[in-house]
Amino acid sequence: MKGELLQELRRDKGLSQKELGALLSVSPFTISSYECGHSDPDDEAKVKLAKIFDISVDYLLGLVREPCSYRRDASYVYRRDERTIQLPAGFSPQEVQLVRQFVAFVQYQKEAQQRGDCP
Repeated sequence: MKGELLQELRRDKGLSQKELGALLSVSPFTISSYECGHSDPDDEAKVKLAKIFDISVDYLLGLVREPCSYRRDASYVYRRDERTIQLPAGFSPQEVQLVRQFVAFVQYQKEAQQRGDCP
């Protein structure tokens, strides 16, 4: 985890090191240590940080570039062939269905082109 990211998230949320430490049940010195890169939070603390900042743990660890929300509604996650598309939380069930239909249509077109059925 990059300490600069934690510091940026904390400041954006308007929290002091003392306040964030209280939320994690650690000292302000520990928060400073995380932010300076001298130590890393344990897994439990990483999950708490993701909840506090409403980001994914993957984003916190630098594995993805976009800060997906920690609070994902599973009905708005579409899986096909081991790939995941996270849709905005405000999508209605009808909009989710439209996205699924569009993905199926694009897949159908791709397969038709591979078979030579489509120019």
